[in-house]
Amino acid sequence: MELKIMDGDYVPNGAGGLCRLSGSDEVLGRVLYRLTARRGGLPFLPQLGSRLHLILRERPSARQAMAAQYVAEALEAEPDLQVAGVELTDRGEQAELTVRLNWRGEALSVTLSLT
Repeated sequence: MELKIMDGDYVPNGAGGLCRLSGSDEVLGRVLYRLTARRGGLPFLPQLGSRLHLILRERPSARQAMAAQYVAEALEAEPDLQVAGVELTDRGEQAELTVRLNWRGEALSVTLSLT
């Protein structure tokens, strides 16, 4: 079971412990972590994370394809998870990324802001 993280901190459960995630919520928690952690940022886990922080450095015409590649790369180690689609809404200095997923027949979605 994964611990719930919100705004960069673990979420307390009100009884002196921490909130835990299970099922599809657990998968989404891991997905968010893998997509927001910078690939290569953890020395003992160099393959963990994504290169999505580099998207806004790419040519606007290449950003959609690179986003799909970076998402697939970040999530390749997740069991039973398939990327069904990646949509990047480019706003110049910012972008919004929506990733549609399929986990054990269940449709999941996650949206991130990229700056």
